[in-house]
Amino acid sequence: MIKLLLQKGLSGLLTLLGVTVVVFFLFNVLGDPAQMMVDQNASQAQIEKIQQKYGFDLPTYQQFLYFLNDLSPLSIHSTQTGNFSYYNQNKYGGYILNLGSLALVLKQPYLRTSYQRQGKRVSDIIAETLPNTFILALSSISIAIVFGMMLGVLAGYFKGTFLDSSLLFLSTLGMSVPSFFSAILFSWIFGHLLGDLTGLNMTGSLYEMDDFGEAQHLQLKNLLLPAIVLGIRPIAVIVQLVRSGIIDVLQQEYIKTAYAKGLTSFQVVYRHAIKNTLNPVITAVSGWFASMLAGAVFVEYIFGWRGLGKEIVNALNTLDIPVVMGAVIVIASLFIIINLIVDFLYIYIDPKAKPF
Repeated sequence: MIKLLLQKGLSGLLTLLGVTVVVFFLFNVLGDPAQMMVDQNASQAQIEKIQQKYGFDLPTYQQFLYFLNDLSPLSIHSTQTGNFSYYNQNKYGGYILNLGSLALVLKQPYLRTSYQRQGKRVSDIIAETLPNTFILALSSISIAIVFGMMLGVLAGYFKGTFLDSSLLFLSTLGMSVPSFFSAILFSWIFGHLLGDLTGLNMTGSLYEMDDFGEAQHLQLKNLLLPAIVLGIRPIAVIVQLVRSGIIDVLQQEYIKTAYAKGLTSFQVVYRHAIKNTLNPVITAVSGWFASMLAGAVFVEYIFGWRGLGKEIVNALNTLDIPVVMGAVIVIASLFIIINLIVDFLYIYIDPKAKPF
């Protein structure tokens, strides 16, 4: 178990390092970061001052090493406040070893500061928006599991019938339609055309400001449409996976034995068939949940859902590169963590998956 944990952990760290390398060098060729932080009328002297303050005048490889140092929880930082690698140890971390002008620091991973929000930390921006995206993704995957399992069991049990053919057609259609198109369609139909009947809005987030601009109020109804839209494709995948699993399991000899013992169809499906279809469903659910954290970008933007996806779009529009880089790295980290959890769930759900 320990060996497997170390192997998976090392693989995850290498994957995260690869993502970090790609993200850093990709966004560092887009333009001069110092120019992005000031308006077009800034003088060359102002730009050069910013470059020196944040280390943008250093060679690219050196900037990358500083970036990795900032990301690492255990890192070396300057104690000089005038240096761009200065780190506030009292608020965000603590010194382990003071080396004079340098110090070994144990800290939160530092994702730099926003170009457009007056030096606001990227980690604070992500902390404000990621919970909304997580709630949206969790709601979507919950809808997908419930309806996907239910419809998949029906399609598998009634194989070859009109119901089976209809569900297969709908699931194929669900996988084929892009999420952004579904979002536009659902927003227009249920939020605009049928808005008076459904009581739903075309756009809106989990918390909305009241008419007087004094307080925010929870608006759970704004969660419904984006959660359904984001859940359409995983529902389609789960339906087909469960259908295939049910058809395969119902042909096994032990199922015939269960019927011979007098069990009802419901008992056979519930006690035996569904349990043996869980492995591929877990894989699909874990993959889709992690993908939702990244794939909610357009859905959040269309519905006006104030999550990390909408924040990424806004950051791209304003060339707020640190926010984009930080969001991508956080999403990649979550993707790796979720896949690690799923790998270990396999060991306990399916004894055959144990490496020993």
